[in-house]
Amino acid sequence: MTNTAKGPSVKKTAAKKVASDAPEASEAGSGGSAKKVPGRKVAAQKAPAKTVVARESPPAGTASAKTAAKKAVAKKAAVKKTAAKKTATAEAPAKKVPAKKAPATKTAAKKPAAKKTVTKKATAKKPATGAAASAAAAVDPSTESHTALVRRARRIDRELAEVYPYAHPELDFENPFQLLVATVLSAQTTDLRVNQTTPALFAKYPTPEDLAAAQPEEVEEILRPTGFFRAKTRSVMGLSKALAEQFGGEVPGRLEDLVKLPGVGRKTAFVVLGNAFGQPGITADTHFQRLVHRWKWTAEKEADRIEAAVGELFPKSEWTMLSHHVIFHGRRICHARKPACGACPIAPLCPAYGEGETDPEKAKKLLKYEKGGFPGQRLKPPQSYLDAGGRPAPPLGA
Repeated sequence: MTNTAKGPSVKKTAAKKVASDAPEASEAGSGGSAKKVPGRKVAAQKAPAKTVVARESPPAGTASAKTAAKKAVAKKAAVKKTAAKKTATAEAPAKKVPAKKAPATKTAAKKPAAKKTVTKKATAKKPATGAAASAAAAVDPSTESHTALVRRARRIDRELAEVYPYAHPELDFENPFQLLVATVLSAQTTDLRVNQTTPALFAKYPTPEDLAAAQPEEVEEILRPTGFFRAKTRSVMGLSKALAEQFGGEVPGRLEDLVKLPGVGRKTAFVVLGNAFGQPGITADTHFQRLVHRWKWTAEKEADRIEAAVGELFPKSEWTMLSHHVIFHGRRICHARKPACGACPIAPLCPAYGEGETDPEKAKKLLKYEKGGFPGQRLKPPQSYLDAGGRPAPPLGA
């Protein structure tokens, strides 16, 4: 009986203790009593923390204790989920860092534009021949063997022969005497100016004997447009006298005889031998010297040494036409001051590519004579030149 009486009393005491420790629970259960007790609002706000303590307080082994423990575990899990969600929310901005890196992505997007600009510049510098610049850069004369030099030089001549199939001496002449005099007069002036001057000279003095007996003042007046007319008058009258006295008024066909005439050097002699007598010769005039230096065929500076060095690269039978091809190219495309690299047909073979204008459209404007649509230098050019679209030069005073 004693044990039976004590059981309920112990339970009631425990219940009262739980109720006293968790007043919020009883208040939450009876809405009216919560209003009668003032100052309990603060306790009610802190209820969750105290409720956890109250639920953990029942001794283990009872049903209420097990229920309280399960609820506490469930609440802890809920708290963890909430905390996890908050953490995820807090970490969300960090995951948006790639969005902040968008400026870097934009910068990267601008890089292709820069590459396009570089591509445009490269295209603007290259001629219409495509890989001319890259091919020209591959020509390295410092490491080029003699055999490779010979092959490159002959290939250049073949290319020029296709471009200028009508190449010819650009001085008007009808016989060796006229060619000899015209060549002497061409020093320090253009072939065009000589061609515009010699018709009057040869009309008045057709033979060496006639010119040798002329009045110097009259000859000077005719030759004035060619420049250095006094010195040139002495030369042409002197060689005419030598021809009349030593060679019977005929131009000799040997180099050693020609170079003995007043005002006649190796260049003039080779022009006469090659074009009036059909004997091969290299004409190392200013155009020829400039181009063979740009092409690195030789580093020699003297005309006779240039002739010898270039002559070793080609068969002797090709020397005369080689001279015409090179001189034609020097006058029309590979100019002294501003070569038209962008319109050059042999750009891939030229180590000096890039010294002049490389833009194809701008380079076309630099072309001269028939390549630029202008008249040539001869008043009476060969028919092959006319058939190729060349135009005769206008006479003096036209």
